[in-house]
Amino acid sequence: MKHTLPQLLYGYSDLEPYIDAKTMEIHHTKHHQTYIDKLNAVLEKYPKLQGRPVEELLINLKNLEVEEADRTLIQNHGGGHHNHSLFWTYLDPANKKDEMLAKEIILNFKSINDFKKQFSDSATKAFGSGWTWLVRNGNNSKLEITNFPNQNSPLSTGQQPIFGLDVWEHAYYLKYQNRRAEYIESWWKVLMLI
Repeated sequence: MKHTLPQLLYGYSDLEPYIDAKTMEIHHTKHHQTYIDKLNAVLEKYPKLQGRPVEELLINLKNLEVEEADRTLIQNHGGGHHNHSLFWTYLDPANKKDEMLAKEIILNFKSINDFKKQFSDSATKAFGSGWTWLVRNGNNSKLEITNFPNQNSPLSTGQQPIFGLDVWEHAYYLKYQNRRAEYIESWWKVLMLI
């Protein structure tokens, strides 16, 4: 079974004015689709891996019986597919809240505002392309903010992703050009959960 592009639960223009429709469309149908196509292409060499969920591939990345070059391709394109699949699910035009998550964030970061500031600072300072994540640490279940380069996934390091912000320029360049901090500020307005 091949990996496929997930459908969005909202229209490309539904996150306006914070994330513009053209960026959403290109991000979803071009960038995300490319990760899927390239993941499927590398998995054609490994029939035993073809039916496995992308989460399983990323969690077991180090132990996959594949060539090293293909491991890197699975990390990059499988990570791109999984990261984006999550990203779409917690963007919400209605900006609904998850009260339990908000309480846990307050316990870990003192307040929602302190958390947002720390998360935004981390995302703004992330060098180059990658993601900023709120994760649950695999050792102690504590919530942490962390950056990952490229399309690397928290799953590959034993962490459970809660939500992440795509800080690759393709996520914001059409509307915000090089103004990453402005994009981050707008992203909070359509982030479901907190």
